[in-house]
This record gives sequence, structure tokens and C-alpha cells, in this order.
Amino acid sequence: MSRECSFNKFQMINYNHSINDKIIKRYIYTGEQIMKELEFPFDPDYILRRKKALRRQLLAREDVSYISKKIAFLGGSTTSDVVQILELFLLNYGIKPEFYESEYNMYYEDAVFGNEELDAFAPDVVIIHTTSRNIRTYPAPGDSVERIDALETEVYSQFEQAWIALDARYHCTVIQNNFELPYYRLFGNREASDIHGRSNFTRRLNARFYDYAGKNANFFINDIDYLAAEYGIKRWADLSDWYRYKYALAVPAIPALASNLAHIIKSIYGRNKKAFALDMDNTLWGGVVGDDGPENIRIGHEDASSELYTEFQQYIRAHKDLGVLLTVASKNDEENALAGLARPDSTLSKDDFLVIKANWDNKDINIRKTASELNLGADSFVFVDDNPVERALVEGQIKGIGVPELGAAESYIGILDGSGFFEVTHLSQEDLKRNSMYKANLEREQASQSFGNYDDYLKSLEMKAEILPFKEMYMARIAELTNKSNQFNLTTRRMSQTELESIAGDSAYITRYGRLTDRFGDNGVVSVVFGHEQKDDGGSSLCIDLWLMSCRVLKRGMEYAMMDEIADECRRRKISRIKGFYYPTAKNRMVKEFYADQGFVKTDEDEAGNTCWELDLSVPGSSRNTAIKVN
Repeated sequence: MSRECSFNKFQMINYNHSINDKIIKRYIYTGEQIMKELEFPFDPDYILRRKKALRRQLLAREDVSYISKKIAFLGGSTTSDVVQILELFLLNYGIKPEFYESEYNMYYEDAVFGNEELDAFAPDVVIIHTTSRNIRTYPAPGDSVERIDALETEVYSQFEQAWIALDARYHCTVIQNNFELPYYRLFGNREASDIHGRSNFTRRLNARFYDYAGKNANFFINDIDYLAAEYGIKRWADLSDWYRYKYALAVPAIPALASNLAHIIKSIYGRNKKAFALDMDNTLWGGVVGDDGPENIRIGHEDASSELYTEFQQYIRAHKDLGVLLTVASKNDEENALAGLARPDSTLSKDDFLVIKANWDNKDINIRKTASELNLGADSFVFVDDNPVERALVEGQIKGIGVPELGAAESYIGILDGSGFFEVTHLSQEDLKRNSMYKANLEREQASQSFGNYDDYLKSLEMKAEILPFKEMYMARIAELTNKSNQFNLTTRRMSQTELESIAGDSAYITRYGRLTDRFGDNGVVSVVFGHEQKDDGGSSLCIDLWLMSCRVLKRGMEYAMMDEIADECRRRKISRIKGFYYPTAKNRMVKEFYADQGFVKTDEDEAGNTCWELDLSVPGSSRNTAIKVN
């Protein structure tokens, strides 16, 4: 289906869903079957009531390339509806889950001892769905400090034993609920400060959970403590749902829980967005800078409205520190736009943005141009605009772009935060430096225009590469690249950090990461390759399972440097052939002929365009890497 559409293909549907007592109008683009019902802020009653119909709609979509993952749900309470609703949110992110559910309250036994069914299932992700209901023993008012410390260790150790056993048996990602506060306070206000209080005890246990999470890269906390507080602890702990159905949370709260879990899982598997495309007037500041003048827009601390927009700018600016890219797509004269950012009381300045498109072109055109300049897909952006007409137009023209439905300005932060576009599961050094890396890329592009010969330009970059087997210190970044790279990715195989660590420790595999620096700065780890050795009648072959590269370093020759290192390692191991595979997706057409360019011969192709390639290492070949000094 074409990515283009006209505005008259939209249907405007009114949902009786109130945010700040205002009715929000939702736009559904019928041509792309976008499941807006599952985007925040959603109607939980509608989702629970229509879950089967929503599932049918999601599975009927033909415009989505799903990745399949096996998820074991080990529950300390009833989990059936939680699993069904979680499936909807994951399908909406392009993840098709297959579930294993433990028997009621058998989470510990399944985790520690396993069983034949779970072992055969071989989960990619295990979710331990426990709550404060699963704390069997709390401190008694007369307990000594020593007794309470021992009790804390006893409760915590049971969970730690489960996590360690799961890692040892399945080498999988583990997601563990923390504990929400109990729904009553026996000690009243003293509950929080007295070591005998249940609230105090759950917080101590949570702190132990957080410490474990900080030391284990493939272990994540599902923060139901926050969810319950946001929902309302007494509403969350619905006693009728507990005693009738053994649901540890109110049934209407299940979509919020499932959405939060889906944020974690889609982040692990690279389904996060990467950049903001921000409107300016009545979005970054109050008022219209072209009409009101920069001196009269509402920003700063002079009044309530100005402070509101200042806090929103601070919220956006904080995303830059997490590695989210900031850009502008605004219908404005550039001079006026820059004058608004130049105000001394503006949190955001011109230098915070990689690209500023302030003109009178349609915003979808500007976003596409920005995406091209940054070597990103336009669907990796989140478009933030107060105008519903602009939102509808961009959403219709750019398939897959994030377009939150904003209400009043005071709802901006809450809606973006609840949408989980940029859920943080790992925070690498590359994330912290991402904006400066992209800014350096733009400088490289400008420098290339001063050279008449591209080879001379590449040599002028003074590039140096570190290409070595996978290292522990880079595993988080390798996993991030594996799950986020779409364009320069031959097989688009998605794997968790745990799976990659298992491959790195297997002698049957050859693994290489590539880190590139040049005179403009450090690009970080930008390429990942691994393959397994396969014995056959003619000797042995290396079958390439994954070959990808960040689009930040396209056309620099890094792929040739990686190929040289892989071929050299094969020769050291007496491997006579390299076999490569290309599996086409909507985004990786640019590497369709990658192996042909590397000197491989095509050996097979099916009707879907999947191709197999082979390189005979006994035939002498010359290196095409002429610009990068390796190791």
C-alpha cells in the first residue's frame, strides 16, 4: 500500500473519553488500520469489552511485519485477562507473542524447578506477576530489628532464587513486578517510618529488587508501585475482584498494567521511537510568535501559563540527555522561530535541536526531509503539535509515526509520559552522546561538499576502527543495535542481550562488533556481525546470522572493513566458505545487493525475494577497505 494518502480518507470518530473534562477527538486512518484504541490515553473499559474484536483486527493487518516472541507469564494471582490484554498492546507494537501461563500462584515452583511444558516452551521473556498479596509474612508489632531484617532477607531471597534459576535454565529476559503499597495502614502515618509498618517493609523489599536490577542487565522492574499510586491504591486493590476472582488488581486497571509491561518489552526489542518533531506556537510556548512577537509569547516564570510551557520545555530538554533527538517542524518564518528560542528565559535554545524546519511547507514534508538528513526512518519520530488538523495530516501521510492526541497544554507531559514512546530499558554511553554524534554527522556531510573526489573526502576523515569479538562492556549497545537497526540489516533478527551473550560465549560462532572514530569524534559501536560454523561435505562454512550497521556511518566503507575481519577469522579457522542471507523487509531494500557488492555469488532466491549468497575464500580477493585503519 502506498504511504501517501489524501485527507479525505480519514474518518473522525468521537470517543466519550475525557481528559481534563474535555472530549478528545480521535482520528483513525482506515487505509493503514492504525489501532488508535490502544494508544494512550485509552479507554480501559472499551479495551476490556472489545478485546476479542481488537485482537482480530490486529492480526488481520497486512501492513505490519511482526516479530515473534515467547513470553512465560508466572503469576501470583489470576492472570488470564492480563495476558489477553498484554497481547493486544504487543501486537500493536509489531510483536506477536506466544504465551505460557503458570497455574494459579505457582510462579515460584515454575521459576525454581521448571517443568516439562515450560522447558519445551523455552521462553524469550519471563514475567513474574506478583504483588503485595504475595508477601506472605509481614513484621509483627513486637518484632525485633534483627527479626525484621531476617524476615526481609527471607522474603527477598525467595524471589532472587527464582531470578537466578530462570537465568540459569532459560538464559532469558526477566521482568519482575515490584510491590505496590498495601491498601491499608495499620500504623496510620507511622506506617512509612516505623520498621514494623507494612509500607516500610514493602519499600525495603523494593529497594532490594532495585539493587538486583542495577547489577543484572537482563532483569527489569515493572513499576506497579507507581501504577497503583497513579491509579489510586484503594481503587487498585479492589477487594471484590480479589475475593471473587483472585485478581490482585482491579479489573479496570488491567489495561494500564498491560500497557506498562508492553512498553518494557517493545523497548527491549527495539520498537522505541528515536526523535521528536516539535511544533512551536502553542506547543513549545504559548501564543503565536509571528503575530505576538517573541517578547509576548508565554514562556518563563511571569505567570501560570508561562510556567506551564517552561516545564514542558524542561521535560523535552531532559529527553535530549537520554539520547532522544530533538527537531522542529513548524509553520513559521525561520527568523521568528529562532527569535522565540533566543529568549533568555527559554529552556530550549537553537543548539538543542539537530534540525529546525520552520517554513510554510506541509509538516509531513519537513519531517521526511529531516529524517533523510539524519538517515532515520520518518516513522521513528514522535510528532508533537497542539493542532488536531496538523496531527491528522501528518499521521495520514507518514505510516507508523507517533502522533499523541494532545489536549490542553497542562496535559502535554502526562500524555507523552503515559505513551512510553522512549521507554528506557538500557542507557548506554552511545545514548548519552547520541545528539552530539548526530550533530557531528551533519558536520561531516557539510565537509564532504568541499571535496570533488569522494575517496579523498573519506581519507580526510582519518577514520580508525576497532573490530573485535563481542565484549561485555559493549553488550548493551550491541543488543540495542540488533533491535533498532532496520535499514542496513540483512536478516533483521531481533535478540535480547541475554541471547547475544549466549552466542558470544559459544565457540561455534564468530562475532564482531565495529567501533568507528574519525577527526569529528567517536561514532561508538556502529556495526554488528555474527555467524555460526556449519560442517558440510566440502569442508565448513560460516553462515552469517546477522549483519547490520548504523545508518549514521553509511558510505564510509565500514562494511568492507568488517568483511575483511570476518574473512580473516574464517581463514584462521580453516573455514572455506561464507554464506550470507538477505530477507527483505519494507525498510532494508538498500542492502538487497549487499553481498553482490562484497563479491558473493547468489545461489538461491525464492518468490518472496529471500536470497542466499556464497563467497569462496579459496579464491584470492582484494580488500575494498582503503580509508579505515583497523585495530
